[in-house]
Amino acid sequence: MVNSDSDDDVYDDIEFENASEGDEDIDEDIIDALEGDLTAAVAAEGTEGEEDTDTSTSDNGSDDEDVYEDYVSPHKDLEQVLTQSLQEVPSLSKPPSPATESPTAGQVPQPPPQIRPPSPAQIRKTKLLSDIRWPRSFTVEAICAIPHPCATHALASSLCMTHLITGSDDGYIRDYDVFAAVNGKIFLTAPQRQHCGVIEGIMKAGQIRCWWENAIPVVNPEGPNGEAPLYPVYSLAMQSDALWSLAGSDQGHVCLHTVRHSPGRLCHVMHGHRGPVSALSLQHDEKGFFSAGWDGEAIHWDLNTGQMARRFSAHGAQLAGVAVRPLSTNFIHNPYNTITAGSEFTVSMRGSRDDQQMNHAPSMPPPPPPQALNQAPKQEDDVKSEASYDPLFDEPDAEGDGDGPGGQNPYTSFPGYGHGPPNGQHLGRGAIAPKGAPPVLDPTTYATFSPDLLMTAHVDGQVILWDRRVNTPGRGVGRLWMSEKTPPWLMSACWSADGAQIYAGRRNGTVEIYDVRQTGRAASGTPKILKTLRNPGSSGVVSCVVAFPDGRHLACASTDNIRLWNVAEAGEPDASGKMKSGVQFKIIPGHHGGYVSQMLVDPAARFLVSASSNRGWHGEHTKTVFVHEVKHQF
Repeated sequence: MVNSDSDDDVYDDIEFENASEGDEDIDEDIIDALEGDLTAAVAAEGTEGEEDTDTSTSDNGSDDEDVYEDYVSPHKDLEQVLTQSLQEVPSLSKPPSPATESPTAGQVPQPPPQIRPPSPAQIRKTKLLSDIRWPRSFTVEAICAIPHPCATHALASSLCMTHLITGSDDGYIRDYDVFAAVNGKIFLTAPQRQHCGVIEGIMKAGQIRCWWENAIPVVNPEGPNGEAPLYPVYSLAMQSDALWSLAGSDQGHVCLHTVRHSPGRLCHVMHGHRGPVSALSLQHDEKGFFSAGWDGEAIHWDLNTGQMARRFSAHGAQLAGVAVRPLSTNFIHNPYNTITAGSEFTVSMRGSRDDQQMNHAPSMPPPPPPQALNQAPKQEDDVKSEASYDPLFDEPDAEGDGDGPGGQNPYTSFPGYGHGPPNGQHLGRGAIAPKGAPPVLDPTTYATFSPDLLMTAHVDGQVILWDRRVNTPGRGVGRLWMSEKTPPWLMSACWSADGAQIYAGRRNGTVEIYDVRQTGRAASGTPKILKTLRNPGSSGVVSCVVAFPDGRHLACASTDNIRLWNVAEAGEPDASGKMKSGVQFKIIPGHHGGYVSQMLVDPAARFLVSASSNRGWHGEHTKTVFVHEVKHQF
């Protein structure tokens, strides 16, 4: 048994226990170990001056003393504490007089609590992110290409990008050394350049550390074990120090492998999904993770036990992504942001005309000015444009109420839930609610949410927020409002670095920016569409989005290219009040043609890595993983 309590803590516990009459919770093992010494001490005090009449007690005491002369008890310090505490019981058990004594009189002052020193991982993380100063803009260039024999569905990396692992459709997980590749002098050969589609320029080649199979050994009790089949890797996650990694397969299980030491050793297999595991997301403390599957469920796993902790079930649509809301305390302040880090729970969102009006009269919002009335149809036309309307998937509700098909929604029985657009949003009718889906978040319900949120993105276009601290079915869950003209087929969604916004990539080539900051006012504290980023019409489907750690920029991958958007300045007027004209994004060279399955950016914004595959759905893809260098422009 490992004892982690200090002597002072034991003294406090014994003092508390002896102060209560009839307490028999003292450890029997400790009493047995100290029985000899305590008996000798009591006998010595009670028989002082009567040694001639009580010889047996004296002899026994002598025997005990002889025994303990040659044996040093391992609990010597603890024996002294117990003996002293037993002697102080009468004085401590007497309650202090309120008139003459202070409640703390006679008590030993408590030492200050011990502060655990930071772990080596925390020290490395602090050093890595301590001297970062965010620039006004970025320039991203592809400098390394890693050819693969097949499509690459997933990526994961350590915090410092020392280890980069890829999960492919062939069932192999490959570990690459990014720094050795970008700093080395090994370039792509002519066949590799043709395979990667790199015709012009000089591109460095990736350097692999090791690889292992994503397989589960087959145990045959009657004979030799059979050959383990390989399972395609559909999702990956890695511990910040590259000690272990998680791999979600197409058969619904998640495998835990070692990475840094004994790479590829299978430690545990977690079964829970009934289809491919499309996404993984680690908790902030890395003691658990969330998995999203094609079966429409998100599962919370406890890594201490390897067992399932909770299921998040909505309306059964396939899940394309799952993500935990970032901590605002981990966000590094950007001097170019108008809203400081951690203020998402205290101030209204920037650019919302409704919130600006609410600042004057929080209890009762005044009618919008004529200028706002003239601008509202423009925003509605932008969201309900014909380019975003698809009659194959979007069929307007005949009754025009925006509710789902027939049948009672299990969530409607709870007060505070609604189906219309949130207060302050006048973007037209809402999309038809899928059967069994939670209702749209309303201000009353969202005001009760904690900052500890989980976001799930569904293929049918729905984005649902879950309050992780609420375990009651039907409570603590709601979906974000979506226009009836917004098409389904949502392939990627992510949080901003500060946790204040959600970026959702749509099939019509747009990215919707949801503001989820909680203002504390029931009339304006509802997630709403802040703005919509629209790519050129020929760009194709938005297959992947990833937020930059500065909280201002977003990388958006389409079929033709990857674009870098400045979310904070896109669609905003300049200092003179005029709207900016021209192209408001930058092209990131490297990827061209095919869907991008996943992109990742390191916390210091030094590298951007992109992989290409259709993630098991449909569409063209390439067989190359690109490593981009991110240059800061101040």
